Order: sequence, then C-alpha cells, then structure tokens
Amino acid sequence: MREAAGRGETSEDSVGTGGRGRRGRTAQRRGGPRGERGHKKSLTRRGRILLWTAGVLAVLVLGAAGAGAWIYGELDGNIHAADVDDRIGGERPRNMSPGSKNILVVGSDSRAGGNAAYGKGLETMQSDTLMVLHLAADREWATAVSLPRDSWVRIPACDRGDGTRSAPHRFKINASFAIGGTGGDVGTAAACTIRTVEQNTGLRIDHFVSVDFQGFKGMVNALGGIEVCPEEAIHDEKARLDLEAGCQTVRDEDALGYVRTRYSVGDGSDIGRIGRQQEFMKALAAKAQQTLTSPADLYGFLDSATRSITTDRALAGIKPLSALASEVKGIPADRLTFLTVPNYAREADVPSDRANVVWQYPQAADLFDAMAEDREPDKKALEAAAADPVHARSVQVQVLNGTGVAGRAAEAAEELRDLGYTVVGTGNTPDPVDRTAVLHAPAMADHARVLTSRLEGVTARPDERGGGQVLTLVVGPDYPGAA
Repeated sequence: MREAAGRGETSEDSVGTGGRGRRGRTAQRRGGPRGERGHKKSLTRRGRILLWTAGVLAVLVLGAAGAGAWIYGELDGNIHAADVDDRIGGERPRNMSPGSKNILVVGSDSRAGGNAAYGKGLETMQSDTLMVLHLAADREWATAVSLPRDSWVRIPACDRGDGTRSAPHRFKINASFAIGGTGGDVGTAAACTIRTVEQNTGLRIDHFVSVDFQGFKGMVNALGGIEVCPEEAIHDEKARLDLEAGCQTVRDEDALGYVRTRYSVGDGSDIGRIGRQQEFMKALAAKAQQTLTSPADLYGFLDSATRSITTDRALAGIKPLSALASEVKGIPADRLTFLTVPNYAREADVPSDRANVVWQYPQAADLFDAMAEDREPDKKALEAAAADPVHARSVQVQVLNGTGVAGRAAEAAEELRDLGYTVVGTGNTPDPVDRTAVLHAPAMADHARVLTSRLEGVTARPDERGGGQVLTLVVGPDYPGAA
C-alpha cells in the first residue's frame, strides 16, 4: 500500500499555543518563539521511528539489504565528520541522566554549491529544521521535540568560523547555524547551534546530525519520486514550487520545494511546514523499505543519503549510526513521542512582531526539565497545561534593587521589557538581600511561575502583603539575568 505525504494521517503532535525556552541548567534559561496557530497532528508509530533523520533511515535500509563490504567502505567514507566539542565553549549544562542521549538534528539549508539557487542574497548556511531527540537511558522510550525555526531566543556569543566572534543577542533560533557557519564550516555552524539550544533548553547535547538539501533530492530521485496530495494548489516563488491540488509524484526541485514551502500553503506558519516535512519523511521511509530491491537503486539512494550527512566525530560512520539506529528501532512503538515545544506568537507580547514565536512558560521549562532528568514527558498533561497560556505581557512586575549597587533594578527591568513582561515600576529595598526572589499574592502563583521559569535558580514565594496582581522581583547579588 502506498503512503502519500499530505494525505491521510498528518504528522506532528503540536503541544500548546504558547512557548518560551530556557537557558542551560549550569548556564541559563532563554526564551524562544512560536505562534498561536499550532496544529495538532498525529504520526504513525513507524513514521516516528524513521523520520527523525534520513541518515538513520539510510543505515536501516543498508542493514536490511546486506550490502557488500566494498559498498560499506565507500559509503562510510561519504559521511562527513565535524569537530564541535572544542568550539562549543564553556557554561554547558551538566549531564543529569548518564546513559541517556540527546541528539540534535538539523536540516541544513546551505546556499553553497548546488543549493545556491535557493534564497537569493543569503550567503551563509541556514537551517530549515531543528529537533532534539532524547533517548532514555534504559532505551524504553524516546521523545523528539521540534524547535520552530522562528523561535525567538537568546543566541550566545559564538565562533563565526572566520576568525571573529559574534556578540550575544536575541533573534530567531535558526540564525545560530548561519552565525556559526559564516566561514562556511559546518562544524562551527553546528557548534553555535548546539550552544544556543543548550543554553535555551538546559539539555546537554551529546551528538548532532546535519542533513543538507542536495542529498535529500538525490534520495527522492533514487526512489523515483514521492507521492504528495496537497489539498490546495501551491504556488511559491521562494520555494521554486508550482503544484496543482491533488495527488502527484514529486522529485528534484519540486520535492525540495514541497518540504520547504511555507507562506503559500495553509496558515503560512513554520509549524505547518514542520508537519509537511515530517509527513514527507514518513512517506519516503515507507517507499524506501518497499521499493529498494535492486543493487543500483539501493546504491544510488544510500550514496545520496550518506553524502548529505554531517555528524560529530563520535557519530561519523555507518557503524556508529547503525548502532544508534538499532537503539531507536528497539524502543517500544507506544513509547515514542513526537512533540513541538509549547509556544505562542510573539505578537501577543510584542505587538510589532508578527513573524516570530516564543516558547510558552512554564510548560516549555517543564518539558525540558523532564528530558534533562530522563523522565518521560506526559503528552496529555503537557497539552492540558499548555491549553491556556499566560502571556508574558499579562504578567505585571515591579523590580526592586536589593544589591546596594545602583542601576541593577533598571537593568533587570529593561531585560524583562524586552521579553514582553509589563514592568510597572522600579525601586530599592530598605536593606540589601542575599538572594533574588519573586514575591506574589497567593492567587498569582501561576503568573509567578511564568516569570521564574525564565530566571535560572530564582524561586517564588507567597507574600500576603503582595499588591494584588503585581509581582515583585527583588534583585539580589545572584540575579542570573532574564532568559
């Protein structure tokens, strides 16, 4: 039975309508974006096992086909290895669950070489897809979390790969790949992305896998194309795509355009594009398993797949990828969860921003904490908690300086305003304090969590004398800065 992308089952479980990210546990938390336009979609269990990267899919097919040793050696040499460990820098989150693995998967949108036709004026590497796959230490469950490329997060200082270093700032999360890849090196691009993800989620990234455009096209072509069934015509000049409605087989530029298109289909969101990409990969996986029977077709598919893959050195090669694929394949089907980090449109906090999303707190922080501590996320509970987001703009805060150092309240207030919080005033405490804290009226506990989730290590406590709906942030000498 054929499986068509864009028809039947849809592809992603999108949690919540709001969201923000957090910095690393030993570093900091940070915020990110997403829209109040997320769509809830489901994905077949087999699709969840196979979609996360074309590289693992290729290895599974290779193992099933029993390819000869000479093919193994040649394909093994196709996989690119990148040095990242020495480029990520310090302040990394500690590994809180030895034995578990967090794998960062990047869909690379490099504008070099054969990809130069995409994205006029873009001279740096780009990332179209970003997700973190968490494998539990006991390998009894796994969770893959998509991070929308338009997530508004804090990007730390990074090595650009051209002898210069960027300054920390807030922007779309996918910009981290472009910043690190300024010099054209995938290793520095990946290092900046890893550093950004770690400091916004608190997750220690163990491995990364990058798959680029041209290899993707080669895989699709080796299969004779993939059938898609768009419900409406798609005419997208940016994605170089012109498709009529209805079922049809796509290959070459049309296949690439289909997974890249965004603004000309559906609600125009990155969330919708994530769903199409996942559904397409599910169809590609199914067709590869069903149709790659001839050595020539198999080799063409695997050659394209392996040439498109770049990994960290520990994961580079068919043998380590095969071992990883076997671990994924062995996880019980009903213990595989696919989520998108809870998020909402940044416009809810910053009306002038209609392009980005932020991660929804405290739900995003709860999700990342569970993964860091190797606790299986409860998707239903997460969805229920994310159903009614508390936007940062609705959180009113007065900031008091308890350090005795002039200007600390003003600095903290400016950080909070940048994140969309409503700062109603600043001042000083009568006496210095030892630790930063958030004080709140008993009825405002939920609002306090929305604030403390973005302040690493800061706790909230009820204050019967609290001023109604206004929270009080008392800045101490340990104030970590807002994420």
